Amino acid sequence: MPTTETTTSDDGTEIKYERHGDGQPLICLHGGMAPSEYWQPVIPHFETYAPVVPQRPGFGTCRDGLDETGPDDVLDREVSYVRALVDAVDGEPVLFGHSFGALTALEAAKDAPVEAVAAYEPAVLPEAFAEHADLADRMQERLDADDRAGSMKLYVDQVVCAGEVDDLDAWLAEWPVWPDCVDLVEEVIRMNRVVERYALPDRLDVEVPVLVLTGTEGPEFLRESARNVHEALPKGHLVDFDGVSHSGPAEAPGRTADEVRAFLGSH
Repeated sequence: MPTTETTTSDDGTEIKYERHGDGQPLICLHGGMAPSEYWQPVIPHFETYAPVVPQRPGFGTCRDGLDETGPDDVLDREVSYVRALVDAVDGEPVLFGHSFGALTALEAAKDAPVEAVAAYEPAVLPEAFAEHADLADRMQERLDADDRAGSMKLYVDQVVCAGEVDDLDAWLAEWPVWPDCVDLVEEVIRMNRVVERYALPDRLDVEVPVLVLTGTEGPEFLRESARNVHEALPKGHLVDFDGVSHSGPAEAPGRTADEVRAFLGSH
């Protein structure tokens, strides 16, 4: 059974997290929509590790004091809480991030004492795509019109489904986190503003080994971003899953975990 523990980031935010099993800590950072339960399919595949699954600030019950957080502060806040988790666990952990969690993992690994990073489709926009990115504004317009569900549907359609689902309502009816995730719309908008403003440097100052994962069925701009991130890393390795979407860790947990374990074993 997992244990529930807490730690505190530098800004005083209380971070709750679940710790599963024994072994080297594997800190799992979920993306823009999925709650910490996103990682449940993956955890059984890491028997020799100790998966650490936090509830991101702003998601679920950890909203205290965050409603006024501006987009310029969001990434710093995320990195701060990851560093707090790194300090709270024993030894040098591995960071395993999905989407926005992958971007946070890369930024935190610049100076946090971690052994390695696994990043599934980091939420980084290619430069040409970022110039025209306006998802946050379009979501805000729907939210301002008191259409919370419509705002979140726009995100799901554009990012999770890559605009390729004909009957989105039917798809959502089968999606386990819908409609609970509608409550997260303000945080998802803030997160998207970070993504739209983030500029990938020519070289990411991450000196530990990084596994970058992507899937052929996700948004093409995220696949391009995964390649760009890989090229910016001093010690990067890229894996492209055939037939897997942006939700790779939850959709194909066994394949994802196999690649992560193999990568960690080789380093």
